Amino acid sequence: MSLRIGIILGSTRPGRRGDQIASWVLDTARAHGGADYELIDLADHRLGNLDEGGNPNLQQYEHPHTRDWSELIDSYDGFVFLVPEYNHSFPGALKNALDYVYREWNDKAAGIVSYGGWAAGVRAAEALRLVLAELQVATVRAQPTISTHPSFHTGAFVPQEGLDTAVRGMLDQVIAWSGALRGVREAKAQTGTAA
Repeated sequence: MSLRIGIILGSTRPGRRGDQIASWVLDTARAHGGADYELIDLADHRLGNLDEGGNPNLQQYEHPHTRDWSELIDSYDGFVFLVPEYNHSFPGALKNALDYVYREWNDKAAGIVSYGGWAAGVRAAEALRLVLAELQVATVRAQPTISTHPSFHTGAFVPQEGLDTAVRGMLDQVIAWSGALRGVREAKAQTGTAA
């Protein structure tokens, strides 16, 4: 079975630039191959503030939106997070989406593409790495960054030189780690080992 990689657009902000970046990353990933890629736009899921009373580790979800989110996240082998930097960190909407479920993230790989002003979102990516580690998501080393100043100088997204190479390098790492971690999940399922 082919690996499934979800490309998560981590901003829900009106007027965001991330949708143009997400479209480009999705096209680049599909041209690169190695897995089946799908865009997961947080704005489409309307999770709202975390409203589950129980511990997500127990997976006893009360609400249909949580069960739908759980099923979606569980269906992927790995992820690419497209994350903008807001005030030296990543958006609250992404943190909220991460917090809704727990086991569904475990033993999967992720790459991060950050974007922002001249710092290109690197502080948001580093903050995100800490949260993903707690969710037992293995983040790969390759980390493409996008400075929005030159990339949107015409108003539309224009990838800077070398970005496609950086994204493909990250995807190679995500594919390799996702395949290896699929084996870990399968072994745990066979032995009944909890996360």
